[in-house]
Amino acid sequence: MRLLRVLVAAVMALAATMTVAGTAQAADETALAGKYVALGDSYAVAPGTWTYDDPDDPCRRGPLTYPRLWAAAHPSVDFVEASCSGATTADILNTQVGSLTADTTLVTLQVGGNDVGFVEVLTNCILTIDDQDCLDGVALAKQAANGVLSPALQQTYAAVRAKAPNAQVIVVGYPRLYTIGGDCGILGLSDRERTALNSAADTLAGIMSSRAAEAGFTFLDARPIFDPHTLCSGNSEWVTSLEWEKLNESYHPNTAGHRDGYLPAITNITG
Repeated sequence: MRLLRVLVAAVMALAATMTVAGTAQAADETALAGKYVALGDSYAVAPGTWTYDDPDDPCRRGPLTYPRLWAAAHPSVDFVEASCSGATTADILNTQVGSLTADTTLVTLQVGGNDVGFVEVLTNCILTIDDQDCLDGVALAKQAANGVLSPALQQTYAAVRAKAPNAQVIVVGYPRLYTIGGDCGILGLSDRERTALNSAADTLAGIMSSRAAEAGFTFLDARPIFDPHTLCSGNSEWVTSLEWEKLNESYHPNTAGHRDGYLPAITNITG
């Protein structure tokens, strides 16, 4: 009889241990679960990596971008990719914010360059001979950043928070493109033009950082991360240089920029 009581007690203890273990495992799985939504423009998709899901898709998404890489490293988190090449803040509001839901736990948001016409500014700097034409274009873009982009970001960030009230939101910034006085020499853009383009990235970063702080979002400043790997740096480059036959690939983060630049920085924030 005593032996029976001992056996029963042992079975009950084992059952209790299994229940606790199962509860702990379920808690771990719950902690890992969530929903990640990537919002943004061409810097958040595949131009520069040269690898696409469908080369004919105008959104130009691909497998080697920082959102895809983060999602692949966190397979228990649902992933929704809404980012699309060419997107502006208006596109975020009209076509991308709808992907957010109340159960969204993480959002990355990279937008702003197209609102100030940065692609057109770059193209103008490449195609014009006079440095002043480039500098004038950069100055107009910076005016647009302060006058147009800043309030547009406020509206966009408010809409993101309204749709994803409990999410961690990371506003992803743009890098500077050039190391001034680096190893590029005199061919291509002058250092005056390169300096002006870098200053446009600084203006964007300042505005994005301020609006993100007001919204309670985290700003990821890409400039110090990419600076050792910009064009003319003499190191491995994390942004693509001018490709005459592929202008729409030029001046975007390449595979290393996504993998070694953006991805670790985002992982450091999210854990």
